[in-house]
Amino acid sequence: MSQKNVLGSELKSCSCNPMTGWYRDGACRTDISDQGMHTVCAVITKEFLSYSKAQGNDLSTPQLGFPGLKAGDRWCLCAPRWKEAFEDGMAPLIVLEATEESTLKIIDIDTLKKFSHKN
Repeated sequence: MSQKNVLGSELKSCSCNPMTGWYRDGACRTDISDQGMHTVCAVITKEFLSYSKAQGNDLSTPQLGFPGLKAGDRWCLCAPRWKEAFEDGMAPLIVLEATEESTLKIIDIDTLKKFSHKN
């Protein structure tokens, strides 16, 4: 299992508050059972939450074991969903150091760099 980010260095944690990731360990790691490829560490915006809800994926409403997201939270998004949001002009910024390298199979590095969150 890869432990590298899209820049080729060590994969950093995305968020432990709220706890994110396919493994709910704070990192955007993946494996073959992760059909959605939860590999993009995104900085959530109100606009993206509205967009995602309209697409049928409500990330803002708390559910059993899920706190619900708010603007400013970091969350491991599915790479195909982020790409769809990008194509629709709604993609949130991302943390490159915490975005897992298999994301590059779906989204090219130049696009990712344009959406890099600056701390």
